[in-house]
Amino acid sequence: MTSALEVRGLVVHAGGHEILSGVDLAVAAGEVVAVLGPSGSGKTTLLSAVAGFIPLSAGEIRIGGEVVGSGVPPEQRSIGFVFQSYALWPHLDARDTVAFPLRAAGHGVDAARRRADELLTAMGIAELAGRRPAEMSGGQQQRVGVARALARDATLYLLDEPTAHLDAATRGAAESEIAAQRAARGAAALYATHDPAEALGAANRVALMRSGRIVQVGSPIEVYERPIDEWAARMTGPVSVVADWPGMGRVAIRPEWVRLGGSRSATVSAVRFRGSFTDLTLTTGLGEIEVRVSGATRHRPGESVTWEANRVWALPG
Repeated sequence: MTSALEVRGLVVHAGGHEILSGVDLAVAAGEVVAVLGPSGSGKTTLLSAVAGFIPLSAGEIRIGGEVVGSGVPPEQRSIGFVFQSYALWPHLDARDTVAFPLRAAGHGVDAARRRADELLTAMGIAELAGRRPAEMSGGQQQRVGVARALARDATLYLLDEPTAHLDAATRGAAESEIAAQRAARGAAALYATHDPAEALGAANRVALMRSGRIVQVGSPIEVYERPIDEWAARMTGPVSVVADWPGMGRVAIRPEWVRLGGSRSATVSAVRFRGSFTDLTLTTGLGEIEVRVSGATRHRPGESVTWEANRVWALPG
């Protein structure tokens, strides 16, 4: 089966600096790959290079099996792009913004606008159809941008922090709609985010990016439970790192791998109620250990408790 995307040895320079350094990444047809990394790691640059917005210094990009060099403009690539900065046209209302890719693909005005209204409804913003960007909030603009990208019947969707400016309730609805529309088309997606929960929940595989390089690729379970180093462990979620675990050296311990009660003593130093769960910080002889328990807890700071780790993951070094 032809891959939706193949990136080989990709190098990008900007302002005299190397932003991407020999990136290799593939996305299978119908697959969702999340690129997870901090701000400045190169995520947006990678998506922009795949889209054709910036030139390549070296390497090769294939979309649907076809090589797309720096000379192939974005509109000739089978992609839909959701911009982190919205990038809406100020003179078009939401309906015509979403209808634009359909018009460009040869659909008539009425058909394009009907489909645009369907997508705006699906994104929960049907009432914005006649508004221009200046009349919308940032979150509303972002949802219009998502709808515009989904209007295109693409092989590959490039999603740059597509829900970053949405509140929690709206984010969940938007993520579900993006997933449904993509799956209905059998399209693949490359999804850039700095949020580990979003990456682990949305993707078939996660690629961790650091300083312009891909440092680990695996299923969400693999990158979460078996990180290659301490940086990867902290990038993928809350973790405690213990320098001298008996017989194993340095280890990573996820909060849910720890249970209260056991042979090890500790003092509760912090309690943070999160609604469906509570995070506790324990001060132990090995350092601070994070613990996550279901629901609320009766434990309070200063209290003496015991604990045990059900599992740990050995880190290099």
